[in-house]
Amino acid sequence: MTHPPNVPAASAARGTAPAPARPVGVPAQPSSPQPSSTQSPAPGAAPPAGRGALAVGRERLRVAATTEPGRLQILGAVLALLVVAFGAVTALQVDDRATAADDVVSRSQPLSADAAAIYRSLADADTTAASGFLAGTLEPADSRARYDRDIATAARLLVKAASATTGSSESAREIATLNQQLPRYTGLIERARAANRQGLPLGGAYLRYANQQMTSTLLPAAERLYAAETVRLQEDDESARTWPFLALGLGVLTLAALVWAQRRNYVRTHRVFNHGLLAATAATVVVVIWLLAAHTVARSGLDSARAHGQESLQVLNTARISSLTARANENLTLVARGAVLTEDGKNDRYEAEYTASMDALTTALATARERADDDAGRGPVDEAASHTAEWQKRHKDARAKDEAGDFDGALGRIVGSKESDRSTGQSFDQVDAALERALAHEQTEFTRSAGDARDALTALPLGAAALGILGAAGAVLGINRRLSEYR
Repeated sequence: MTHPPNVPAASAARGTAPAPARPVGVPAQPSSPQPSSTQSPAPGAAPPAGRGALAVGRERLRVAATTEPGRLQILGAVLALLVVAFGAVTALQVDDRATAADDVVSRSQPLSADAAAIYRSLADADTTAASGFLAGTLEPADSRARYDRDIATAARLLVKAASATTGSSESAREIATLNQQLPRYTGLIERARAANRQGLPLGGAYLRYANQQMTSTLLPAAERLYAAETVRLQEDDESARTWPFLALGLGVLTLAALVWAQRRNYVRTHRVFNHGLLAATAATVVVVIWLLAAHTVARSGLDSARAHGQESLQVLNTARISSLTARANENLTLVARGAVLTEDGKNDRYEAEYTASMDALTTALATARERADDDAGRGPVDEAASHTAEWQKRHKDARAKDEAGDFDGALGRIVGSKESDRSTGQSFDQVDAALERALAHEQTEFTRSAGDARDALTALPLGAAALGILGAAGAVLGINRRLSEYR
């Protein structure tokens, strides 16, 4: 009787069948589980770290630096970057100084001159008002026209100055003060005129109060405005003359790198010239020499503008302001008739202030003559000094008449008349006219010298940028010429 085969037993028998014999000399391999394609990492294990772009870049740079073509590529990139950076830094620094030099010529100095003109216009208006008051109940037409012209000039220059200043600056605050107080002053003058036409003594009181308003509020504000604008002028002048040390240092570094690269090329190839590197070196040398020459010329022009223009203008403005102050106090001496005394109560205050102003005028004229650098500048100053001496003589004569009780005689020596040409008023006009000519001459000298300084820097920013680009292109072409020998 036959039985079906036992399947499990047969399978087991097959599973325990002996393994095929191992060839002789082949070592036994350790058994290990086969990895599964779907096996996942153990929980909490960190994934393998990837390489960042910076690491890859460093690795490529390291590999490139081990071969001559790679080193040449790195050298070309560094040289091109240095030349471009030198041109860009030079353009930026010189443009900043050229802008400051242009501000000196077209903004700072004109504003400083306008501030001085505001002061002069206000002081002259006050002087003219007092002179018209002394002329009698009917003010002369030319005196009234001069007063109106001075007030209109001051108002116009205040508008101009306000448009060129920022709202938070010190100048803006002084301009606001002048705009607020000027209408009050003109109102007091009109009251003085109205009372004077009626023959009322109150006119003199209004005139003195108007003068007090002028000397205590308006003129100090104008003086502070002039000082603020002068400080801004000095700041722009210093900015324009500062040496561009960063550009010069970068230029020296670029030249050193280019010379080293050409020497390296000569040592390795025994070729004296590389046209591209030579062109880059020439462009850099041109920019360095141009930068040194242009800035030297600019500093020389600014030095001349400061020494022969700006400083002389300041002294001449002081002289003209002193003459105006002296004239106003001289007139008020007769208007007050001894009613206003110094703090110690011993002397007439206006006469004492006249003396101080004349001393300041004489000192300023002596200083202005020393600073004048040519006959065209010294001539008007000498003329002003001569007329000042004559003014002092006439004033002394007028004071002697006034102290002797001859008020009309003193008035004639101060105000004068169409028939008389020996008054202090005539001397004052002559001094003022001479100072105006001296100021015009020094202003021309300043503008010319400062303009030369600005012009020396004008073309350099664009030229430096263009030469920087050309120099970088030359460096790249020179290195590429060497690279082509490896292909």
